[in-house]
Amino acid sequence: MIFQLLLGKEVFIINKADTKSILITGCAGFIGFHLSKRLLEEGLQIVGIDNINDYYDRRLKFDRLDLLKQYESFNFVNGSIDKMDLLMELFEQNDFDLVINLAAQAGVRYSLENPGSYIQSNLVGFANILECCKNHQIKHLLYASSSSVYGNNKKTPSSINDRVDHPISLYAATKKSNELMAHSYSHTFNLPTTGLRFFTVYGPWGRPDMALFKFANSIINGNPIEVYNYGNMKRDFTYIDDVIESIVRIIKNGPPTDSSSYYKLYNIGNHSPVNLNYFIETLEKQLGTKANIQYMPMVPGEVLETYADIDQLVHDIQYSPSTSIEEGIAKFVEWFKGYKKIN
Repeated sequence: MIFQLLLGKEVFIINKADTKSILITGCAGFIGFHLSKRLLEEGLQIVGIDNINDYYDRRLKFDRLDLLKQYESFNFVNGSIDKMDLLMELFEQNDFDLVINLAAQAGVRYSLENPGSYIQSNLVGFANILECCKNHQIKHLLYASSSSVYGNNKKTPSSINDRVDHPISLYAATKKSNELMAHSYSHTFNLPTTGLRFFTVYGPWGRPDMALFKFANSIINGNPIEVYNYGNMKRDFTYIDDVIESIVRIIKNGPPTDSSSYYKLYNIGNHSPVNLNYFIETLEKQLGTKANIQYMPMVPGEVLETYADIDQLVHDIQYSPSTSIEEGIAKFVEWFKGYKKIN
């Protein structure tokens, strides 16, 4: 086990001798970019695939890619995981022993407008990934799930042992489907899989369609922000560095070894829900500008609260995401002002 101390925290590094090449799908996305960068910094060979779709500003994705392309051990493929021929060729040409599937059509509300894209990317694409991993005997498949699978469950905090049979958006339904599909491949073909239920990830290089980036843009430009359910919502905001550290430690731990399923799930959250109104107040303080808030009723597909039970995560990786919302927003605003060239 190899690790280093960084800023007073124990940060794990994966031993290069333990892995040959890693495939990361969705490498130009928010989490995919940060994970690729972290693993490249550790000297690992990364093959990244992304279709650079226009769900949000493609320039941000290209800027992320420009940073990744500075590493000689990074190889980029422009393509979609729902194209089986492309994936088959990619697996044939590379000797992957670890696959991390972060490619997906994201967004709860957008699934109401464009359901077809969720079927293609999140279901067809993931089925292709599973087939290729099975056929090439991949040692470990990690894949992105979501806190949205918990739907309107009343019990909090949400545990990986809770029933998740009532998704309230198509996006959530596709993520629950991914978990079921992975379980079937783990059980039937002994393919080790680990699902990562992310809870409202935020931070530098984040997605412009998510609250922090969207609100910051609107506040700086003097535009109103729409706040749903009159601000009476809570989210378990999880800072990106905590998410990446958790994933790296899960990788280092190795694949699930329970011969009855070779299957694992984790909640990756901060275990500390934040009221949306306080979230906005904190952003206002960091930007030095008051928001013009337009309070709106609840919208379909949204939930009142997300709150992660991370007991299993902490037990297995000896790490707990802990960045406060004040610290995380401050770091985001510092990046945001630099990226947008705001004085």
